[in-house]
Parts: sequence; C-alpha cells; structure tokens
Amino acid sequence: VVVVVVFVFVFVVVVVFVKMMLTVKTVLNRVGGSMVVPRMASVTLGTRVMSFQQRAMLSTEGLNFDLGDETKELADVCKKFAINEIIPVAAHHDKTGEYPWEIIKKAHEMGFMNGHIPEEYGGLQLGSVNCVTICENLAYGCSGISTALEGPSLAEAPVIVGASHEQKLSYLGRMTEEPLIAAYCVTEPGCGSDVAGIQTSAVKKGDEWVLNGNKAWITGAGYANWFFVLARTDKEAKAGKAFTGFIVDGDSEGIILGKKEPNLGQRASDTRTVTFENVVVPDANRIAGVGEGFQLAMKAFDITRPEVAAAAVGVAQRALDESLKYSLERKTFGTSIANHQAVAFMLADMKIGVEASRWLVLRSAWELDQGRRPTFFASMAKAFAADHTMKTTTDAVQIFGGNGYSSDYPVEKLMRDSKIFQIYEGTSQIQRVIISRTMMDMAKQGIF
Repeated sequence: VVVVVVFVFVFVVVVVFVKMMLTVKTVLNRVGGSMVVPRMASVTLGTRVMSFQQRAMLSTEGLNFDLGDETKELADVCKKFAINEIIPVAAHHDKTGEYPWEIIKKAHEMGFMNGHIPEEYGGLQLGSVNCVTICENLAYGCSGISTALEGPSLAEAPVIVGASHEQKLSYLGRMTEEPLIAAYCVTEPGCGSDVAGIQTSAVKKGDEWVLNGNKAWITGAGYANWFFVLARTDKEAKAGKAFTGFIVDGDSEGIILGKKEPNLGQRASDTRTVTFENVVVPDANRIAGVGEGFQLAMKAFDITRPEVAAAAVGVAQRALDESLKYSLERKTFGTSIANHQAVAFMLADMKIGVEASRWLVLRSAWELDQGRRPTFFASMAKAFAADHTMKTTTDAVQIFGGNGYSSDYPVEKLMRDSKIFQIYEGTSQIQRVIISRTMMDMAKQGIF
C-alpha cells in the first residue's frame, strides 16, 4: 500500500511539472519564443501591463544612465561653445535686443542647428537625446540666443513629419546649406493654448490658396526665410479636421511684419506679429492633406517640447553654478554664506530640481528616439523643468541679495529669461491638462 501511495504521489508531481513547463513554453511562444524578456514598454496609451517578475528581470539589462561617449563629447563641445562664444556677448544682446547673427553663423557651422533634419536633406539626424543635449548647453550660455538658434526647429518639425520629398528637399535642404531662419506661425492674438480657436483662413482658388489673418508672438519672424502656417480651411469642421498646414515663403507679397516685441526676457530672440493679407500660396506648398494641419502642429510639439524643457534645465544649471560660486565667495558673520543652512538648503533644492528635470527631459527624448510618441513624458518634462527653473533663478537672486537685483550680475537676467518657459510651447497649465487626461485614459485601460 505504501509503495502504491508513493508511486501515485510521484506520478502526480511529474504530471503537474510537465503541464507547468508546457504552459511556460506556450507563454514564451506568444511573446516571441525566446527566454529573452523584451525591454520595458513606454507608459503610454495602449501599453501592455508587465508583471513584477518581468520588471525585475529587466533591471539587470534594460536600465542605463550612461549617456555614452558620443553624447558626452557633444555636451562638452556645446558647453565650451556656450562659455567661450555666447556668455561673453549675452549681456550685450540682452540690453540692445540685437539679433545674434554672428553666433547663429558660428553655431550653424558647428552643426548645432537643425539637428533633427534627416541626412538625405543635408542634416545630421542626431536623434532627440543628442538634440536636447545641445539645447541644454546652448541655453546655459543664454536662453535668448539659444531660442534664436533652435527656434527654426519648431517650423521644421511639421515639415519633417508630414511634407513631401520635394518639399523637404527644398525647405529643409536650404536650412542645412546656410544659416537661415524659419518661423512657426500658429499662435494668434486671440488664441494661444486654444489652438482650436485659430481664425487665420486659407481659401482655395484653383491651384492656389489665399491666406488672411494675424499671427502673434512668432519667434524669428523678422528674419524668417519661410514660415510654417496653420490656417483654417473648413469653418464648420472640428479642430481635428478644420486646419491645414502650409509652407509660406518669407518674401511672399502680402506678409506684414510687426515691430519687435520689447519682452521681459530672452531679448536676443526676435518675436513679432505677422499679418497675412491675401497672401497667395501654391497648392504645392500645402503640407499633407487638407484638414490634417492640427495633427501636424501637435506632432511638431512632440519633437520640440523636450528641447524647450532642456533649455530650461540649462538655465537652471547656470543659476545653480552662479549661486554656488557666489555663496562660496561671499562671507557674512565670519564665514561663507554657503555655510549658512538657509542658503545651503536653497542650493540643495536647486540641485534636486536640476537633476530631476534633466532626467525627465532625457526620458521624453529617449521615448522619441524609440519611435514612440513622447507626449506624456514631454509634458511632464516641460511642466517640471519650467516651474523649477523659475524657482531656481528666483532663489539665485535671493542668494545674491542686493547684487542679484543688479544687472551687473548675471542672475537677474536668468530670472527674467526663465518666465517664458512657463508660457511658450504650451503653458505649464496646459501641460498638466495633457498629463492628467493621459493618466485618466490609462487608468480606464487598467494601466497604473
């Protein structure tokens, strides 16, 4: 009887073990027939929820905080350019508002502009991680100058995303051949964040379109070789199908430029209103299909929003460096003010925010380089970096005390330059709308 019981027990154990192995083999076959677990998916809409065991296995080979030698070298070259070329002239451009053409020419020659343009159109096709690295380090020197340098990327983005080969060859190709400026014309006097409220119209007449309307706060408008213009082509349709994107040559008849805006900060950048009065645009300059402009404009932000957030990180890093240096030199009560806990804690908070901002930026850029839409992470990076940069530069002025309020020292400019990060390329409030809506959509799908 004992022998029979033992035999039955062993038989049951073997059967269970065999069935378990068959089940594991079946599961592996479904995910690719390999024991190699795929890298963790992006936390975006439609993402498959991974098990705890899979996440644990990924930790050994899926996570890497090393940027690599190429990106580190790029960062070093850009930082030296910012220190040697940009910082010495930043105050001059801030005071005069003079457009930084000499810096633009040098940056173009160095390959610091038009980073996203594909190689077949003369670009470097650097990838987003490398592009944000450039943006952070250029903004370290002066975010007004870096906006002048990187502003054309926003106009180029919808062309990269949706234009024809011929359009790319003409309009992207020329950007790589010589230092030119392109401008992104979407915002209007009556609508900034509310893109659906755009009133600029485009009416089809034969093989041409006639554009009429006003655009506001257009970066680089005064020097633009061409514009990307979002115009309403269907008065009755909802936003998703109401707009169409066009490439408009800068010398087109009927374009009226307003005066350069006397802005609080980033004064080296050129910002103006642009009026279109019966501007004729050939249908050949229409990007993608009629009614697809809104999607083009939003996809453009996926490319450029991480770069704007990176620029904010650059300003915050500069404010931190200036504050740390000053606090070690300035003495009160017989010691450096860095030794006073009130100042030391401000410095610590600056560092925490800079590092957190930088890694959010890199995560959003990495998502784009993986071929995924980075909207969720890009909005987090933009909101956090913008808000933290404003706080960091304000604290920098506080650490400098009375000197911080003087234009003889660099931090008051950094504070003025920082405010716009909370406004352009989508306000901090709009970023939170995107983040919260994405979270709720994910939760409805069971993704937490």
